[in-house]
Amino acid sequence: MASIASITKQLTNLEVSKKSANNSSRPPCVPSHPKATRKPPIINIGKYDGGFEIDNEKRGEKVYGEAADDLALDSSTSRTRPTREWKLTDFDIGRPLGKGKFGRVYMVRTKCEPHYILALKCLYKSEIVQSRVEKQIRREIEIQQNLRHPNVLRLYGYFHDEKRIFLMLEFAGQGELYKQLSKKGSFSEKRSSRYVDQMADALQYLHSKHVIHRDIKPENLLLGINGELKIGDFGWSVHAPGNRRMTLCGTLDYLPPEMVEGKEHNEKVDYWALGVLTYEFLVGCPPFEDRNSANATYRRIAKVDLRIPPHVSPEARDLIAKLLKYNPEERLPLSEVARHPWILKYRSKGTSKGGTEA
Repeated sequence: MASIASITKQLTNLEVSKKSANNSSRPPCVPSHPKATRKPPIINIGKYDGGFEIDNEKRGEKVYGEAADDLALDSSTSRTRPTREWKLTDFDIGRPLGKGKFGRVYMVRTKCEPHYILALKCLYKSEIVQSRVEKQIRREIEIQQNLRHPNVLRLYGYFHDEKRIFLMLEFAGQGELYKQLSKKGSFSEKRSSRYVDQMADALQYLHSKHVIHRDIKPENLLLGINGELKIGDFGWSVHAPGNRRMTLCGTLDYLPPEMVEGKEHNEKVDYWALGVLTYEFLVGCPPFEDRNSANATYRRIAKVDLRIPPHVSPEARDLIAKLLKYNPEERLPLSEVARHPWILKYRSKGTSKGGTEA
């Protein structure tokens, strides 16, 4: 069995850019890093259950017209970051990683050396059309393919066939954060602080690219091979250089007052969501959850009816309260989150903000 270090090295070196293609229409799959000369060991990707073929026989159908054009997605023809051309037969398919609304996700390995490990996500075009989210899927892909941050799940490439779209995603070796939170009930202050540190750094990066995430929650977070947090779903994200939006989106428990009240919003909706996330890490449930009704939750959010349990430390309590402010302009900036005493208290020695090596 290959070591964690060997998988990490593969993911670090993965490069499918056309720039390294040597002008060939089907270039070899090679890393661009000049030091990557040794072949990594072959990784066990598990047994394939035939799910892609089973699904394809009974699921989905061809789409036509404008929808077909919208969903003819291929990273080899991207105007900004073109890759080599990919197809399903370029991969050895392994164990299933999960199921999404529009299809399955599998652990795969590229057949070409040095046999990179990826998560291959399948989306059925006709189901996307039936849900009327063609534009949303395109936006999600266009945003994610241009992001480069250690705490943002990488999209390496994408391709399609008659019925399906395939996304070549970074393999998050430790899986879904939500499953671990559900299993444990809540996280320790140390673990929570380090995750929040990484989230704040990733959100600062997204905002610097004029990307507002708008759906931060545990279900959209993954854990990398070394336990680092990864933002893994950009379905409600938007590229908004003007920074002001009106669309109501995201998950109820994480909506800020301005969205609940139908007002304009900007990137500070993500500040609020970070406060909700911090609370949920430490307590095990969102701060404004009311199981009586959705309207009751709305009312608690609008009033910022915040009740922090006594077991939460004063430092964590202070950070949560500074992020969960009714007025977006009063929320603690992400740069200040990185310098907050609760974050600094648990940051590993020799690391800078976000927990990365200094």
